[in-house]
Amino acid sequence: MGNLRRNFRSTATSISELDYVLLVCYLALVAIGWLMIYSAGAAYNTSLFDLSNNAGKQSLFIIACMVLMFFIQMSDWVFWRALAFPIYLLSLVLLAGTLVFGREVNGAIAWYQFGGFSFQPSEIVKFSTCLAIASYLSGTGVHLRDTRTRLIAFGLFLVPALIILLQKDTGSALVFFSFLMVLYREGLPGSWYMLAFGSALMGILGLMYPPLSVSAVVLLISAGRITWLHEMSRPWWIALFALAALAYWGDDLILWLWEQPWFGEVRSELPAENMTKWIAPAVLLAFWLVVFFKNYWNKNLIIQRRLQLIALLTFLACGVAFAAGYAYSVLPVHQQQRIRLWLNPAEAAADTKGSAYNLLHSKMAIGSGGFWGKGLFEGNMTKLKYVPEQTTDFIFCTVGEEHGFVGVVGVVGLFFLMLFRITQIAERQRSNFSRIYAYGVAGIIFIHVVINLGMTMGLFPIIGIPLPFISAGGSSLIGFTLMVGVLLKLDSRRNLA
Repeated sequence: MGNLRRNFRSTATSISELDYVLLVCYLALVAIGWLMIYSAGAAYNTSLFDLSNNAGKQSLFIIACMVLMFFIQMSDWVFWRALAFPIYLLSLVLLAGTLVFGREVNGAIAWYQFGGFSFQPSEIVKFSTCLAIASYLSGTGVHLRDTRTRLIAFGLFLVPALIILLQKDTGSALVFFSFLMVLYREGLPGSWYMLAFGSALMGILGLMYPPLSVSAVVLLISAGRITWLHEMSRPWWIALFALAALAYWGDDLILWLWEQPWFGEVRSELPAENMTKWIAPAVLLAFWLVVFFKNYWNKNLIIQRRLQLIALLTFLACGVAFAAGYAYSVLPVHQQQRIRLWLNPAEAAADTKGSAYNLLHSKMAIGSGGFWGKGLFEGNMTKLKYVPEQTTDFIFCTVGEEHGFVGVVGVVGLFFLMLFRITQIAERQRSNFSRIYAYGVAGIIFIHVVINLGMTMGLFPIIGIPLPFISAGGSSLIGFTLMVGVLLKLDSRRNLA
């Protein structure tokens, strides 16, 4: 019995060993979240534990999370590293099970239903993926400069992301790309991130404009780059500028020529639109190939490799533009509408009762709070439920309306303080596992906060992810409690690693 007590005392975390800054940020955000849910649900005349409303359910979830936090602090810190992969694999099984046994909510088959409660495994998988990546990258002989290590590290977060995409929950899948921040901290070259940002830019351009037009501009820029690098003569530059003019004014020129009498017979069989969209890209591609091969043949290996890289990036950019257009076409209609409204704010302003309803009323609610806000429980738009999903994805509207600019700055400041403290905790760890895990937690919280706040203000498309600790929902709160609780536990034993 004495040995058992000594072992318990050695594994349990005392209050003095916890990081007070992180713990207070967590508790403050959870408390703010409950107040906002209570207000948004207009439930302040009912019992705090009335499970028929969101505030009552959230009270139950908060108590469960406090109990969970207690047991995490009583656990042995070695447990989380030793069982990282079993926890990860079990969570993947639960995640994949939703494809067969899951319940559909808002178009996503991502939930298990138990009586009056739902459970979303993707929220737990975020935590388990933090553990798995930390366990793998902290292993002996594992270095991100090795191709095998990179492939496994990418696979650890891409596998759950792909399963979640099959659930049609695009927002939750995007969160897993936050692990790229962890890989950057652990030594993944910065060129990978330049490539990722460039791909994202090409994808957005491919959604905003016809992919053929985007590809034509890419080919033009690439040809200009090759011409400039190899100091080609004036006739090449003249041809390049002439092709630039063709790319810009080509449609009007071709349409004018197409209306001339000598194209009368062909015009009836082949509409002009089919001609204009292909001619400029085809001519630019031909010119690009001439410029490329003129500078490639009979050159040394260094020049050839540089040109190979330019060619790879050129066609990758064109491919991403086309892939973005294809991906958009296979998305559900409601997600297409959200992306379209994000890319065309003027269309959103005119669509007051359609797909832009949530966004417009969200911005109205936040803006109506002014500097000080209308006061707790005094938000008219909140009480009248103008914004759908106001206790979950759009809970930030309640903060803005009832507490104004001051409340918004306070909540954002708490998140900033939490993230800053987590990075400080990460850098003081002696264990590689604890450091990598901490950065994984910081990345997930950061992405959630940025996307959620951005979508409520129209800076990002509405993709439906909760605001950590504040949005209603047991799965989300449990998932983030696990992340923070285990981080507090690991940090309390940082000198033993």
